[in-house]
Amino acid sequence: MLKEFKDFINRGNLVDIAVAFVMGLAFASVVTAFTERIVNPLLGLIFSLDGLAGLGEFGEAVGEDGFKLGSVGAFLGAVINFLIVAFVMFLVVKAYNRMQAKAEEAPAEPTEDVLLLREIRDSLNK
Repeated sequence: MLKEFKDFINRGNLVDIAVAFVMGLAFASVVTAFTERIVNPLLGLIFSLDGLAGLGEFGEAVGEDGFKLGSVGAFLGAVINFLIVAFVMFLVVKAYNRMQAKAEEAPAEPTEDVLLLREIRDSLNK
């Protein structure tokens, strides 16, 4: 059982998944910063708020930042983060599938030069 576990760990797929996971976490933090620093203030300007987090606030103020307990804007920000990450992952998977399909294509027919060389080879062998 220990040998099977070792073989499972050493397979390339698991390492690929681990690398993708770490890159996904790093990318998610980039998207979060983009949403919080660029998208939310722009949407806040549209709705005449300091930021998207101030949209639809309800409840009591919590913490030093003074944000209310609930915020529809904070939820919308999380949805925007999700949509950006999901779209980029869709593009990555689409590109990966396209590369896999090209790799699995049947080999092309031999060129005329190769066919001629094969005929010469076969005639010399006779």
